[in-house]
Amino acid sequence: MNKRPLQLTDWLPTTKKEVELRGWDYLDVILFSGDAYIDHPSFGTAVIGRLLERLGLRVAIVSQPNWRDDLRDFKKLGTPRMFFAVTAGVMDSMINHYTANKRRRSDDAYTPDGRSDMRPDRAMTVYCRILKDLYPQIPVLIGGVEASLRRVTHYDYWDDRLFKTILADTHADLLIYGMGEQPLHRLVEEMQKGKSMRELQDIPQTAFLTAPQQIPASIFQEDIRLFSHEECLNDKLKQAKNFRIVEEQSNRLHAARLLQNVDDQTLVVNPPFPPMTETEIDSSFDLPYTRLPHPKYKDKHIPAYEMIKFSVTLHRGCFGGCAFCTISAHQGKFISSRSKDSILKEVEKITEMPDFKGYISDLGGPSANMYRMAGKETSLCEKCKRPSCIFPKICPNLSTDHAPLLDIYRSVDALPGVKKSFIGSGIRYDMLLHTSNDPKIDQSAREYMHELIVHHVSGRLKVAPEHTSDETLNVMRKPSFHQFYQFKRIFDEENKQHGLNQQLIPYFISSHPGCTDEDMADLAAITKNLDFRLEQVQDFTPSPMTLATEIYYTGYHPYTLKPMYTAKTKEQKNAQRQFFFWYEKRNKTSIIQKLKRIHRPDLIAKLYPNG
Repeated sequence: MNKRPLQLTDWLPTTKKEVELRGWDYLDVILFSGDAYIDHPSFGTAVIGRLLERLGLRVAIVSQPNWRDDLRDFKKLGTPRMFFAVTAGVMDSMINHYTANKRRRSDDAYTPDGRSDMRPDRAMTVYCRILKDLYPQIPVLIGGVEASLRRVTHYDYWDDRLFKTILADTHADLLIYGMGEQPLHRLVEEMQKGKSMRELQDIPQTAFLTAPQQIPASIFQEDIRLFSHEECLNDKLKQAKNFRIVEEQSNRLHAARLLQNVDDQTLVVNPPFPPMTETEIDSSFDLPYTRLPHPKYKDKHIPAYEMIKFSVTLHRGCFGGCAFCTISAHQGKFISSRSKDSILKEVEKITEMPDFKGYISDLGGPSANMYRMAGKETSLCEKCKRPSCIFPKICPNLSTDHAPLLDIYRSVDALPGVKKSFIGSGIRYDMLLHTSNDPKIDQSAREYMHELIVHHVSGRLKVAPEHTSDETLNVMRKPSFHQFYQFKRIFDEENKQHGLNQQLIPYFISSHPGCTDEDMADLAAITKNLDFRLEQVQDFTPSPMTLATEIYYTGYHPYTLKPMYTAKTKEQKNAQRQFFFWYEKRNKTSIIQKLKRIHRPDLIAKLYPNG
């Protein structure tokens, strides 16, 4: 039976006309976003909008409002009955706008035709201040990545200074951090009972500012007081100590409430909700998304959408705990996995899309191969506050069974209309190479490697060793490079055995805390010996609320409180980055001079054997 053609009212309204088409004479919530409105579960704006709709609210979306003119985008829908909700989008707006060298990016993947001028720097702060000026009596709720990463005192690389909690700069009434479905559901329920947003100070996974004498009595098991913002400004060691507490509490099943004085107020950060159950995460992905950009973008190309339009997210969360990664600060380390039924339903919807050619671009998540993985004994997880379940070694309580994931891959490929599914998300090969005390689990890892390499690589498989130096990798919380050798050997053997000509594409980072010029020189020699001409490389960018950023800013490792070197100046960063491109003529002279200065003539011979 043919489905009816989509109507404009199948998307959430974005204009007064679209509101009227639904027969509405008021709105409950108006959601402002720094991204284009794409009605797809990979985009938080759509997820939150659809959730509010399911809760019975009338919600509209204002995407990428013009903040430069007479502010008509902020006025066009009037005032909501309950609150404004504001997100900067899928990325922190400063990371979206600037490279590691602080150069302005020429494009924005979340904007029609990739335009780079459709959102302001610090978008959340700009949007909130406008709303508070125009409508001071209407509550403002903030959430998304920018809010999560900036919920406490944090280092801002682009201004090279510590910033207060983003609540102070935005003047927002409440902040939801992490994946927002659970706290938002609770918030709406309470407000529908007649409570104001300001009264709701005991909802998990929220943060707010209050007078020190008005801190509410805690319903949580523990309070931890952080050093104040002012103390952190005066003492970098205190900022480093704060970070360890915040990271550890973010990765606990039963966390403490955090308190931090800021100016004449106190920031209260309530502990997170428990990880979403299968039913809860399914209900989020099963909302009635069109899976398409709003019709107003007709004939426009939105790069981020094109990347994910035929992909499926299997789970949320990542227990890797990489030092440079923001995922744990937003999604947490505990894995919330969708049911097989929910995943297959989404794939079936994709097969019905008119331009689908039979190829699923990704069956993945923050890390591709963590689906359904969790601690075997929950009681042990309840005592744990390690930021990583797999570093410095894989926790013996962690089940690394790949069998459920293999079942998903095979079931998806068996669906009518699917020719092949690929894995585009990053693979954690350290878990595949791990030997457990369960032969069945070890067998599932071997089967997974075979299945992945032979059936799910679209010519190139991306992996992220990140470095070759064990000392640098230790700071990164990544496994030894020796494991990359092991995985590459298996990859090459599978390709040879099955007559495949696939490439392994490794990702590497320069200028990471703990990395020296000599480490980069060794990396150049090692990757040359492996016949790699590196493509997927980047200079370390200090993102708010990561371990590596705290080391970069404070000069101390928050867990040892020992000083640590980081390349910081433009010259130091360029000196490291050039080793990625040792084969370019323009770098040869400076690399040779550098290797002479660090007394490594052996590497000169390895990189340039012909002189």
